[in-house]
Amino acid sequence: MEALIAADKAGPERGPCGPVASSGGSFGPRFLRVFNGMTVALVFWVCFTLVLTSLLQSLVFMTAWDWIVMLAYLTRQHLASGLLELAMIALGSALLPQHLRPVTLWLARLGLLAFGAALSAGIRLAMSRYPMQSPQEFWAWLAGVVALWTALGMLTWGLVAAIERQALARRRLGQQLAEETSLSAAATEAKLIVLQAQIEPHFLFNTLANVRRLCELDSDQGRRMLGSLLDYLRAAMPAMRRSATALTQEFELVRAYLEVLQQRMGERLRFRIELAKDLEAVQIPPLILPTLVENAIRHGLSPLREGGTITVQASRQSEQVVITVADDGAGFQAASGSGVGLANTRARLHALYGSAAGLDLRSNEPRGVVAEVRLPLVQGLPG
Repeated sequence: MEALIAADKAGPERGPCGPVASSGGSFGPRFLRVFNGMTVALVFWVCFTLVLTSLLQSLVFMTAWDWIVMLAYLTRQHLASGLLELAMIALGSALLPQHLRPVTLWLARLGLLAFGAALSAGIRLAMSRYPMQSPQEFWAWLAGVVALWTALGMLTWGLVAAIERQALARRRLGQQLAEETSLSAAATEAKLIVLQAQIEPHFLFNTLANVRRLCELDSDQGRRMLGSLLDYLRAAMPAMRRSATALTQEFELVRAYLEVLQQRMGERLRFRIELAKDLEAVQIPPLILPTLVENAIRHGLSPLREGGTITVQASRQSEQVVITVADDGAGFQAASGSGVGLANTRARLHALYGSAAGLDLRSNEPRGVVAEVRLPLVQGLPG
């Protein structure tokens, strides 16, 4: 029994007695699913144990050699019955239609096992060195063999059927879990699309609002800024529709965005961008950096008459990439960490990476705020 259960635990593609064949498979694989090396060995040890336990009390009445000879003789006799019953179980599993009524199916199994037990009795009689003394002794012995091995066969067949049902239920459960995982992934993807759809108009509307204010103050400069914005959008729009972008592309978008805003802010906006060569192909979600830069300018530099400097950097720390957007502006404000852009960025990171990624804000020295994003390090070609 332990061998049957151990084989069943090997996985959804294995049955209680070896690899599981589909119900529509050929006879050979379905027969060998039950009758194979493992089950033959199991039958041998069952027969040996039965004989050994029955002969233990005879050990005091026989010489050691005679006892060993009798043990071998009876084990061979029992093995003939055990292997034939196993063959009948394998034959029935391969040939009996599974759509039969349960009563009919079990009667057919009972008939096969009784036939196998009777056939094994004939084989055992042919191998016997001890002829029957009378017809009554023969028929009593025959009835005992058929009854015993038919009952053992039915118990074994019931165990095989139960383990097969358990394996089938486990496969169905595995399929259900796979379907649930697929649905969960689809729901996460839909959530990410919604979050990114919220970030895109927020980011674009703020930029367009800056253009409108500049047009009211200086129409010529406003037109130049609008032209720069259009150039930026031509590069940015494809990235907005990707699920991932290379870090070098995201840094170029940040540079283009800062150049657009520099036309409005002039010397009040200074920036520095640093990206190591070995991090250029690292994949990150799009629009993470422009959102952080926009937040730094809006809450850090814009409130100050003299403006300030934006520094964008990326570094590798173990199996993570750490991206920082630092400003030397006004420092923490009430809305620094609660805007739509930052809230949705945090939600996107959590949906994509769980606890393996995050966005934190901390004070910069001597003044300003540092926004730090930590992501798993994923190398790849720009996609």
